[in-house]
Amino acid sequence: MDPRDLPPPRDPSQIGSEGRHYRAIWISDIHLGTPGCKAEFLLDFLKANESDQLYLVGDIIDGWQLKKGWYWKQSHNDVVQKVLRKARKGTKVTYIVGNHDEVLRDFLGLTFGDIVIANEAVHVTQDGRRLWITHGDLFDGVIQYAKWLAYLGDSAYTLILKLNDTFNFMRHKMGLSYWSVSQFLKHKVKNAVSFITAFEEALTTEARRRGYDGVVCGHIHRAEIRDIDGTLYCNDGDWVESLSALVETHDGELKLVFWPYRKQIQDQAAKKSTLEQTHVEHPTTV
Repeated sequence: MDPRDLPPPRDPSQIGSEGRHYRAIWISDIHLGTPGCKAEFLLDFLKANESDQLYLVGDIIDGWQLKKGWYWKQSHNDVVQKVLRKARKGTKVTYIVGNHDEVLRDFLGLTFGDIVIANEAVHVTQDGRRLWITHGDLFDGVIQYAKWLAYLGDSAYTLILKLNDTFNFMRHKMGLSYWSVSQFLKHKVKNAVSFITAFEEALTTEARRRGYDGVVCGHIHRAEIRDIDGTLYCNDGDWVESLSALVETHDGELKLVFWPYRKQIQDQAAKKSTLEQTHVEHPTTV
């Protein structure tokens, strides 16, 4: 089996419980304004991690869903406020526009609350590599030439996410770990795998044509770092399922961080502490 057919690994060793400071952090596909958005996890990540530069790589706010009906939890507002606070305190924040927040393409080049709105950007790593940053939707033929199909697919994806939540609620009750139905389908359906491969190759080909050493994108909700014909391909994943970010350390190392583990470990530790305290306060008698 091709390893690209499998969901990305989630390695707890990639998570530092106290968080870290990085040269740069890339996050995308948060989809604020939708029930599927895991804003609480993202807020936890943003509180625990700082960076010199923060790139928001598109689909941060889901305008498509908000047009259908208003959904905006306090945690969604908290994420926005946290990003604005980081910008005020000196983090250089760049907002790369995606397809779900495409309305912001009318404001390219402008600055809102110290956040620069752009269609693309270039990041130079500590070791001198030049990375082209783009959401990736401009290289998605469905988005460009059959937008009605993209809307239909988005509605189907939303439905699958709802089913996924119910399914994993039951798994949690049975003491089982999280398992993504949509990721499984995405990586098992031949056409989906072919689309992902074509998407990755199109982006790296364009990055190479422009003279960049690599590309950083989002859009397809698949976190990955790999070399494609000598060009680095980095996808920072999403905050609906993967709960992942791409980071650059101060040594210039690029790596993926999957955040669910930190919060899950904290919740488990808190639960264990409560149970132990209850056991002490109410000892079992024979």
